[in-house]
Amino acid sequence: MSIRIYWVLALVALLSACANTTRPGVVGVNRSQFMMASSEEVNRLSAASYSEQNQKAKEKNILVSSGPTYNRLKLIANRLIPQTEAFRDDTRQWDWQLTLIDAPILNATCAPGGKITFYTGIIEQLNLNDDEIAAIMGHEIAHALREHGRERVSQAVAQNVLVNIASALAGPYGSAVSAANQVAHYAIVLPNSREDESEADAIGLELAARAGYNPMGAISVWQKMLRATKDKSSPEFLSTHPSGETRIEQLTALMPAVEPIYKAAPKPPSSNQKKI
Repeated sequence: MSIRIYWVLALVALLSACANTTRPGVVGVNRSQFMMASSEEVNRLSAASYSEQNQKAKEKNILVSSGPTYNRLKLIANRLIPQTEAFRDDTRQWDWQLTLIDAPILNATCAPGGKITFYTGIIEQLNLNDDEIAAIMGHEIAHALREHGRERVSQAVAQNVLVNIASALAGPYGSAVSAANQVAHYAIVLPNSREDESEADAIGLELAARAGYNPMGAISVWQKMLRATKDKSSPEFLSTHPSGETRIEQLTALMPAVEPIYKAAPKPPSSNQKKI
C-alpha cells in the first residue's frame, strides 16, 4: 500500500508541475514545460554564479564597465528589456544586469532572472551590427524568459523523485541507486536542448523586432557564425544549436509574423526605455 502511495504522490507532483512560462507571442511558442524546481531558488543560485563570474573577470582586469562597446550593448539591452513584458508580466520586477567581458570567446548568455553576459570576441570577430547584437541578446534573454535552466533543474528533481521510489522498492540495496543519481548531477549543468534553442530563436526574433531592430539580423548573424567556424571546432555558443541550415530555414519561416511588428516599432536610438 505504501508503494502505491509513493507512486500516486509522484504522479500528482509530475502533473502539477506542468506549466507554460510565457505567452506565445506572434511566433507561437506554447510548449507545456515541466517545472518542479523553485523559480526563486534557481534565480538566487544563478545570481550568485553571475556575481562570481564578474568578480573573477574583475580580478583578471577583463571586466568592461564603460566605453563604446559597453554603451552600445547597454542601449540595445535597454530597448529589448521592456519588450519582454509581451511574453510575461513579472520581468518588470527582475533585477536586470549587463556584463561585458574582454575575452576572445564567441559566446553570450542570459542567466535566470535577467543576468546578461557578452564577450567582446563575439562582437569583434563577427563584426556584429546592432541588429545582429539584438538578435543574439534577444535569443539569450528568451532562454531566461522560458526558464530553460529551471526546466533542466526540474528534470533532475524529477529524476531524484523516481530514484527515491526505486530505492523504496529495492529495499536496502536501493541506496546505491540513490548515490549513483547524486553523482549524475549533469542534468543540472547540461547545455540547452535543440528544442530550447529553437524556442529562444523564435522569441528572440520577436523581441528584436518589437525593439525596432531588423529581424533579418537574426539570419545574417548565423551566416557569419557559420563562416567564422567553418572547418574549426564549434564554439560553446553552437554546441547544441540546430544546424545553420535548419536555423535559417526556421527563422525565415517566422519573418512574415514579425515583420509587421518591426515596421510598426519605433527605431533606435531611443532614450525613453527602461534602464538597467
